[in-house]
Amino acid sequence: RPLPPVLHTMIRKKCNILFARTALAVIPLLLVVATKFAHGFLQQCFPIGSIKSASSTFIPAASTTARNMFTGIVEEVGTIVSLNEREDITLWDGRKGPGTELIVKGNVVLDGAYLGCSISVSGVCLTVTELPSSGELLKFGLAPETLRRTYFGTFRPGDAVNLERASEIGGRNSGHTVQGHVDGVGTILDKWTDKDSLWVKVEVPSDIIKYIVPKGFIAVDGTSLTVCDVDTKNSWFTFMLVEYTQKKIVIPAKPVRGLVNIEVDVLGKYAESALANIIPRIEELESRVKELETQLLLAKTNPR
Repeated sequence: RPLPPVLHTMIRKKCNILFARTALAVIPLLLVVATKFAHGFLQQCFPIGSIKSASSTFIPAASTTARNMFTGIVEEVGTIVSLNEREDITLWDGRKGPGTELIVKGNVVLDGAYLGCSISVSGVCLTVTELPSSGELLKFGLAPETLRRTYFGTFRPGDAVNLERASEIGGRNSGHTVQGHVDGVGTILDKWTDKDSLWVKVEVPSDIIKYIVPKGFIAVDGTSLTVCDVDTKNSWFTFMLVEYTQKKIVIPAKPVRGLVNIEVDVLGKYAESALANIIPRIEELESRVKELETQLLLAKTNPR
């Protein structure tokens, strides 16, 4: 027998409300994904800092083009000059206080460098606080959070670091979007060669491995790499370095048990945040559907 009109209307209204709530929860995730792709598309099609002339040809922007994050394509290997705890760091209000100062020697990244610009040092976005007149040096201040999240507290003079300037908006990105916001420290478990390629196996904290997927992006010491294998149970992943890359970055020289900075693809974290709002509503929807199915079964077996 057909359902009573009142029960049919009640079920339809409840389902409509639940589906509407779920759809609203999905919208933030769709916006994140759409914004990510649209941003990259617009950068390639309409580079910011360029102008169009009457002859419809684009005129390149000046060397002061705005810069945006990093690409994970290391420009050079620099050298740690010193890492010191100082008591005379000038604070925001003019007072002197304690702080950590890092001095790095570079060359390529000095081109266009200025006070306040961002430089990726082995995957960490650091702000230039001083450009000494003595030559190829850069000074940075390290916040306590930076020291907690990275292995920078272990630096010794002479240690090698990957260096990269922030990328120009509208410029090519041969790697992926790297923020320079390190998620944690990984430990090299093993290294082996496969013809001219070098494989590296890295263990990471359990709260990071969930964001790492096979063939996905990852930044290791600021180098944009493709993930090969992932073992979520034992919390490790592997990547492979081609012969050219091996000679341009610091990772191959690091020993087993050596430390590396890890930054996962931020899109995974945005997706998780959006899903955190969706999953409870999906569970609620499933619960309500089961409830309505029970009511429907009772209505059919005990008709009035």
